[in-house]
Amino acid sequence: MKHPASREFYAYWDEKRAGAAAPERSDLAPDQVRHLLGDIFVLSYDALAEYPFRVAGTRMCALLGRDLKGQSFTSLFRDADREEIKDILGIVAEETQATVVGVTALAPDETRIHLELLLLPFSARSHSPVSLTGSLAPLSPIEGPQTYGTLKDFSVTSWRHLQQDRNRPRALRKWSLIRGLTVYEGLR
Repeated sequence: MKHPASREFYAYWDEKRAGAAAPERSDLAPDQVRHLLGDIFVLSYDALAEYPFRVAGTRMCALLGRDLKGQSFTSLFRDADREEIKDILGIVAEETQATVVGVTALAPDETRIHLELLLLPFSARSHSPVSLTGSLAPLSPIEGPQTYGTLKDFSVTSWRHLQQDRNRPRALRKWSLIRGLTVYEGLR
C-alpha cells in the first residue's frame, strides 16, 4: 500500500479482526479512525444494485461532487473495467480477502489522477446484509479546486490481495442460530 491512510486503516481493520478472517462491522468504531473518515466508505454487497454505497466520506464525495449514499459503486468505473471491479468485490466479500486496487480517474482537463482503493471485508453474520468497507484516496495532492467534483471514468490499473497471516490461529466465534444448531466461524 502506498497511501498512509490505506496503511493505517488496514492496520486498524487487522487489529480488530483479532485473528479471524475479518472483523464484524460492529467491531470498527468510527471515533478511533476519525481522521480517516473522509476517505472511508461502506458498500452493500448487492450485485443486482451494483454495490450501492451505504456511507461515503466527505473527501470522497467532494472528489465526485455529490453525495454517494445509495448510488452504485461500480458505476464510477468505465464500462471496460466494471466486470473486473465486480469480480474484485466478489473476492473481497465472499472469500474475506483484503485487496488494494490502483485506480485512475479522468479530470476535466483530461489528465489522469492516480488513486488508491482499499477494500476490506466484514465478517458475514446471519440475518444481516453482507457489506464491505474501504477507502479511496488520491496518491498525490490534487491541484486546484476545479478538479474536485469532476473526476470520472475510473479505471483499474492494478490490484493485489493483501497477504494475511494464515499460520496464526484463528479466533472461533460460536453462533447459535436456532435451537439445536450451532455454527462455528473460522473452521473449514
